[in-house]
Amino acid sequence: MAIGEVDHCEVTEIHEDLIRRVNEKMPSEDLLYDLAELFKVFGDSTRIKILFALFEAEICVCDIAESLNMTQSAVSHQLRILKQAKLVKSRRDGKSVFYSLDDEHVATIINMGLEHIEE
Repeated sequence: MAIGEVDHCEVTEIHEDLIRRVNEKMPSEDLLYDLAELFKVFGDSTRIKILFALFEAEICVCDIAESLNMTQSAVSHQLRILKQAKLVKSRRDGKSVFYSLDDEHVATIINMGLEHIEE
């Protein structure tokens, strides 16, 4: 088999019971779309860096920018995407805006991804 080829069946044999079981468990198209969109958000290393920073503490935008050697504008743009995906939340304290992970699921998703690539 050449590099990049995928094994495939040599004969066509439909396994109705397996197809039925898979189809019964398959989420709706809308849910699958939303899940794919969520994973797209994780597809940017800058956003992953921001999430890692937020693993440690609730941090204001200027501290994230300084930590990652980025402009506040660039960080704010990425935070807006993360917030729309419900991965981070914010709170205002005077003139500062502090960000944190939206919930423990965010850290779980990242940690599971890390475990997978480190195998």
